[in-house]
Parts: sequence; structure tokens; C-alpha cells
Amino acid sequence: MKVIAMLRSYILPAVMLSISSLVSAQKVEMLPFGDFNNWLTRNIKESRIIGGNQKQCFEVAPTATVVGDAPYTNRGGSPWATSNVMAKVCGVTKVSNMVFPDERSAGNKCAKLTTGIEECKAMGVVNVKVLVSGSMFLGEMLEPVKSTSDPYSKMVMGIPYTKRPVALRYDYKLVIPDGDMIYSSGFSKEKVVPGKDKAEVVIYLQRRWEDAAGNVYAKRVGTGCEQLGRNTAGWVNDHRLKVRYGDISSQPGFSKRMNLIPEEKSYYTRNSKGKMVPVVEVGWDDADATPTHMIVMFSSGSGEPYTGTPGTTMWVDNAGLIF
Repeated sequence: MKVIAMLRSYILPAVMLSISSLVSAQKVEMLPFGDFNNWLTRNIKESRIIGGNQKQCFEVAPTATVVGDAPYTNRGGSPWATSNVMAKVCGVTKVSNMVFPDERSAGNKCAKLTTGIEECKAMGVVNVKVLVSGSMFLGEMLEPVKSTSDPYSKMVMGIPYTKRPVALRYDYKLVIPDGDMIYSSGFSKEKVVPGKDKAEVVIYLQRRWEDAAGNVYAKRVGTGCEQLGRNTAGWVNDHRLKVRYGDISSQPGFSKRMNLIPEEKSYYTRNSKGKMVPVVEVGWDDADATPTHMIVMFSSGSGEPYTGTPGTTMWVDNAGLIF
């Protein structure tokens, strides 16, 4: 018994010390503006034919207020873009906003992403209804948007990045109403899509290159993707999405959402000639490869564009990377 007691007195502290050292060895690198305390407010007047209302549109950027319908470009070193957008279709100005600043506690803000229907009324008649999921991503949104077709071509998805994090960490809260999803693109009758909506979070690390014709290709270096489908009682703090490197298609836990992006659904970037082109993923990279770009996206929906459950809401705070 004395031997066992002695072993416990030496081994247990050693084990606890090892665990403590492992935890302390991990470093958190906050993403720029990832505390979501700073927001730029845009006050934009919509066209008179659709009501002429004054609308607010929010961006993750140094705190400021901007009046007018000038196209927005990233400011103050913020790498974040959102699904909030100013559209000008046939000369008509319309604002869509599904990402908001929210107060988590006194003096402490967070991001609130929600799914809802944007309506465009002309002469008092509703003629366009578009479902929008609130999304926030590293990159740029190109304004003004002139149509609802091919939405990815209107976004520069991803930023230059060469490090190899082990995880994406963030705090979140989630509310998903009961009921099926709907599809509403503004060009066809609204229809029910069976299934429950989920929030989605992704981190992709890519090694990109451009050919002589300006086409951009990529191999997937690192992958993290998860769907969140349960309402939370409150904030879930220090949540971590693991980044897995190399070809993970045969690893346990692999799902089709983690797969390479099909060419027809490619994200876009601006090539060296300034032209928007798809980033075509052509394969998995070596597990020890160095990435050139990182994609991080939070979304209140996980379906196809214009598909989701109105009222689904995700709050996000303290986004960073673990090393």
C-alpha cells in the first residue's frame, strides 16, 4: 500500500504537469478584428421606386459611419467581408444586411449572423423575394452586385496565408427554428426544401498557382469543416475546429462536406491581371506542404445559395487560430 501511495504521489503530479505543459504550449493567434468589437456602419438610401428607405449595412472594420451608396472595399486592415451587400440592378439601389454587431456583454460586441428573406417592392407590390444566409468570411465582397446569379463570382474568397495552424477556435451561440428549409432566389416561386438547416464553419488551407493564361488552380493543404445543428443554452466558449492536413478522404470522420470543391462550385479570386476567376481545386496536397492562402467562413446556413430556414441565427466571437 505504501508503494502504491508513493507511486500516486509521484506519477499523478507528473501527469498533471505534462497536461498543463501541453495546454500552455499551445498559442492562440487572434484573427485581425476577430474580437468583432469594431464595426463600420453604412447608411444607404434605397431607390425611390422600391420605397426610398434609409437602410443600415454593417462591416467588420474600424469603427466609423459612412453615408451614401459608394461601393465598399475592405478598410483599416480588416480581412473580413460579409454577405451584407449593396446591389444595383437596372439602376435600382437595394441593400441586404444579415450580419450585425450585437452586444455580448457591456462594452463587448460580437457578430450576429442570421438567415432571412430580403424583399424588393416596386410600387407597393412584392416582386422579388430572396433568401439570404448571414455569412462572414476572409476576403472581399465586390460591389455593387448586379444580379443574384453565380454568387461566388462576386466574392474574393480567401487571403494570402502561409502558416499551419492546428485548429480554428471561436466562441458561438446558436438558435435554429423548427421546420424545413425553403428555396427562394427571386426568379422562381418559393418552395420547401425538406431537411433541417444548420450553421456551418470552414477553414481551408490551399496552395494556389496561376498559369500563363491567368487561370488559378489549387491543391488542398489543410481542411476543417463542421456543421452545427443543435440549439445552445448559451455561449459555447473556446470551441475548436481541428485542421487536418493532406489527403483526409480515407480518414475516420471524413464527410462529403470536407471534400475538394467541385469545379462548378469553385470559389473565386482576382488573378494577377485583375480578373475574377474561379480557384479550381485539382487535388489533395502533401501533408507537410506550405499553404499560400487561407479560407475561413462562418455562415448561419449550410445549404445551397438561397436555401435555408428564416430565423436561424448564429453568434460568433473571439475568432483565432491555435498553434
